[in-house]
Amino acid sequence: MLRIFFIFIIFFTSPILANTFSIDMLNVRSDGQSMVYSEDVLKVEVGDTVVWKPKDKGHNVEFIIGPDAIELPKKSRINQEFTYTFEKSGVYFYQCTPHKSMGMIAVIIVGDDLTNLDQVKSVRVFGKSKRKLEEILSLI
Repeated sequence: MLRIFFIFIIFFTSPILANTFSIDMLNVRSDGQSMVYSEDVLKVEVGDTVVWKPKDKGHNVEFIIGPDAIELPKKSRINQEFTYTFEKSGVYFYQCTPHKSMGMIAVIIVGDDLTNLDQVKSVRVFGKSKRKLEEILSLI
């Protein structure tokens, strides 16, 4: 009977513990940076969901790097809300396709797992994203 109780707790309470986070896609953030996501680095747990919301026109989400053995989602449509639930720990690097050279990049760390951080460090970025990536990596 005790075994059934623990199985119930493990399988039926996990979704209750999951969180949902919101990231805005912006032309200008309150700190004055332009063409940005509202969060440069977000830390979440496995099972958490992130919702990207277009607050200004012309933005999307395109994952470039994620943990090994995971199929990254297809890039989102321009001006469309996008939702993704993280099922594998690791570092996820993403960008806004039209504004990637303008520094519209960000990182999500799932479960404090930095095993694929070297992949993010070696990603080729252009324009303002070079400096932005250095800033992001200094926060990790």
